[in-house]
Amino acid sequence: MLVLEFKVRAKQYQYTAIDEAIRTAQFVQNKCLRFWMDNQKVDKYDLNKYCRVLAHDFHFANKLNSQARQSSAERAWSAISRFYDNCKRKIPGKKGYPKFKKNCRSVEYKTTGWKLDLNTRKAITFTDKNNIGRVKLVGTYDLHFYPIESIKRVRLIRRADGYYCQFILSIDVKIDSSPANSVIGLDVGLESFYTDQNGQKIDNPRFLRKGEKKLKKLQRRLSRKQKGSSNRRKARAKLAKAHLKISRQRKDFAVKLARCVIYSNDVIAYEDLRIKNLLKNHCLAKSINDAAWYQFREWIEYLGKKHGKITVAVPPHYTSQKCSNCGEIVKKSLSTRTHICACGCHLDRDENAARNILKIGLSTAGHSGTWLQDSLNAWGEDTATF
Repeated sequence: MLVLEFKVRAKQYQYTAIDEAIRTAQFVQNKCLRFWMDNQKVDKYDLNKYCRVLAHDFHFANKLNSQARQSSAERAWSAISRFYDNCKRKIPGKKGYPKFKKNCRSVEYKTTGWKLDLNTRKAITFTDKNNIGRVKLVGTYDLHFYPIESIKRVRLIRRADGYYCQFILSIDVKIDSSPANSVIGLDVGLESFYTDQNGQKIDNPRFLRKGEKKLKKLQRRLSRKQKGSSNRRKARAKLAKAHLKISRQRKDFAVKLARCVIYSNDVIAYEDLRIKNLLKNHCLAKSINDAAWYQFREWIEYLGKKHGKITVAVPPHYTSQKCSNCGEIVKKSLSTRTHICACGCHLDRDENAARNILKIGLSTAGHSGTWLQDSLNAWGEDTATF
């Protein structure tokens, strides 16, 4: 799947209509979830049928396109099926019981409810009863390269700096790249973003730490404003834009670094980390989230498949404790940054771990990771359909 995103330029009444469509999609999703809670043996087909009932009972729900209502029902079923899967696997702790959406930011259309401008393909018209109408698309992508039939979803997204339109295309992009004749093992960390088997390090950018002073200042301004006032709304918008800038900086860094790693190597081995478990350490949770290791891993796996490179996720057990020279286990705490073994091996701790990761990656077939290649989810969006 390929996701192309454009900035939306429209008039104020059209932005208001988009907000109304997003609220309607959230209403349909929450009503489907309530319908599942109140009735037994409800499946995804029952939720799709329930959308017609909602359109009959609520006039504002009838304004939304029928397939857009079905997409909202599919979002509700996605949370329900994830809860069922966690119960079947008997995972410890909370199973992720579905919750009602309070602040939905997107509405998704399928193959109807919209019409792309065939001449320029720089404008799109939404034809449902919400009266969104024709909006302009601002971006560098050229939709002329792709047939209209390949567009399976169109998603309108509201962010802090405006509105965006995403096109989800059913296209697998393959790029023929020449062999780099190089392999790499990556050990991610907090002092440096990653260290490879040769001891080369990439500095951790720490975008949240650098912007934390500004965020605290904007948060204090927001807390002083009276609730419901225009000044509070403006202060809230400024704070949201600051958070959005940090998230975009983090994504840009992950994409560019992953592309460099993919271009320079034929085999990439990295740790199969469980970030959720690492976040239980409250002393390091903020720094781990700021590093965004999993986002970097997602782009490594995506670009690896796109360029035909091998990406191997290896188990992280004892990669830091095991000696890369003789294989002996040398216990060390997190504060110990140098690996010293009785065999005479004297290495940086992260470099020793990267060598172990590369050995494991080359000695096993491994797997390509957990990135869902057939997912329709857009990057950074939690409101996935499937």
